[in-house]
Amino acid sequence: MSSRTVHPTISTDPDIRRAFARDWSGLEMLADAVARPTSVDEVQELLREATANRTAVTPAGAQSSTTGASIADHGLLLSLRHLAHSGAVDTDTRTIRVGAGAIVADVRRAAEAAGLLFTPDPTSEEESTIGGAIACNASGARSLRYGATGPHVRAITVLLASGERLALRRPALEKNTVGYPITHDPVEWFVGSEGTLGVVVEAELALHPLPAQVLGLMVPFARERDALAFVVAARRSPAVHPRCLEYFDQGAMDIARDAEGSTGWATEATAMVYVEETGADEAHQAELPLDEWLSLAETHHALSDDIRVYDSPASQREARRLRHAVPATMNERGAARRPYGGRKVSTDWAVPYPRLAEALGLARRHADEAGVPRGIAYGHAGNGHPHQNFIAHDADELQRIEQVVYATLKDVIAMGGTVAAEHGIGKLKRRWLPLQASAVQQRVMRALKHELDPLGLLAPGNVL
Repeated sequence: MSSRTVHPTISTDPDIRRAFARDWSGLEMLADAVARPTSVDEVQELLREATANRTAVTPAGAQSSTTGASIADHGLLLSLRHLAHSGAVDTDTRTIRVGAGAIVADVRRAAEAAGLLFTPDPTSEEESTIGGAIACNASGARSLRYGATGPHVRAITVLLASGERLALRRPALEKNTVGYPITHDPVEWFVGSEGTLGVVVEAELALHPLPAQVLGLMVPFARERDALAFVVAARRSPAVHPRCLEYFDQGAMDIARDAEGSTGWATEATAMVYVEETGADEAHQAELPLDEWLSLAETHHALSDDIRVYDSPASQREARRLRHAVPATMNERGAARRPYGGRKVSTDWAVPYPRLAEALGLARRHADEAGVPRGIAYGHAGNGHPHQNFIAHDADELQRIEQVVYATLKDVIAMGGTVAAEHGIGKLKRRWLPLQASAVQQRVMRALKHELDPLGLLAPGNVL
């Protein structure tokens, strides 16, 4: 890192740099230096110095990115982990103000202690920060009902590359025709921008009333097509009100069984769907439609004797733990292949939910034709948004898997889907951006980037 002024929070120690050289993408990049500020003012000073010295800056939270967005091979890695301050929950406005380094699960627990709910729930909520969740507009199982992170960000404090501080709040207007719609809500510029436009250092988050009750069901199926048809029927049925519809293929089921230690459960199943039901009116106690769910499952040939009911917060946390075991296990398997030139390859494409079965079928056909093991599929089937995780054992297999992903994404786009529904573009998926974003869309993105970061110093290599 070239710098005429060395800030006291900056370290060039090789061990510290290596400690920040990896995220969950499977990549490893060594920045020239790492900064670990403890206040917003320090971040502002660091950015001013970086701009004066023309030093690239890559913001990072807990580095749970699966796209390489939170690591850098040059310049300054700006860790915001220490900006973890949290204000008190305001029960009147149903908001909480927190620093970018606050852990998502800690925010959820603070909200629950006040009788409210922070709805964004990425699977990595115990390892991801609010700043990171905003940066990639993270979602999770409950986004089926509540949406991704963005709609719950009411206001932000963001620092531009120059150090200029912006305090932005979403407008409360119901109607507005002043100028281009892209200018109506500048908060939207930074949600999902992956650190390329500014550094979000604080956020005011909207909270939701806690549901009066929650019912969880784990529904196994002998055939995948029945499981995915069940998901479509649940989305369309007026009798049930899911807040999540999470899918496990056979490989994901095997991991979940191992995590629970119940290898003898639902041994005839090849697919499974986890459901959470909160009722049509979450705020009021009413009998939840368990019978309707069981009837819907039976109609779609579920293995009824193996259905599990999760009717307490503790049991629902256990169900979430089993879901989290899938990506955690795949991360471990991928890490073991790094010395051989391999790694985990993860996707987060999405299609209109009625076409999910078709998209998965095409993805698997591409894997078969390429002679690589099929990816393990799991995740947000209710949104048409699965995760496919492949393990590349070496560099040759990595290249073939990436060709499979490319072929799959072309099919996904043809179905009206997206190449990235949750994790962003980062560095790994930058090559796929032109599949979805037209040349004019990319020029508009570059124009916004140039206006907010004219020297191109923030998060180089991410998105564009």
